[in-house]
Amino acid sequence: MLRLKTRPQFQAVLKGATLARTAHFALHRCALGNPEVPVVPAAPLFSVCTVWLGAMVPKRWAKRAVTRNCIKRQIYNVSAEFESALQPAAHLVRLRSGFDRSQFISASSDLLRAAVRAELLVLFARAQTMESPRDGGVAA
Repeated sequence: MLRLKTRPQFQAVLKGATLARTAHFALHRCALGNPEVPVVPAAPLFSVCTVWLGAMVPKRWAKRAVTRNCIKRQIYNVSAEFESALQPAAHLVRLRSGFDRSQFISASSDLLRAAVRAELLVLFARAQTMESPRDGGVAA
């Protein structure tokens, strides 16, 4: 699995379809070789046809850097478990709302990690069910 690194890569995936949503996260996907994605011939956005993944955790929803890093680590760890189920495309997990600071007082607690991990497992499970009907009902 390769990681999204450049701003044009993130923007291209955000223009793609939204596969699944939960209370706090959204999973976007952009098919590789999509004609709507602007590609400069000398430097294509996605040079290899494999699973690409990015994590977007804005300061707006997670004020502390330690919280943003904790959430990103959970995104990459959970996505590694689902790598074989994901189609070769560019994927982006985006935090779309913040976790309640009155419930999760510590910036990086075991309780927050567990809540984020549980919600990410639901997100990727929903995405897996959304992708499988297009494949004829057979998950890869």
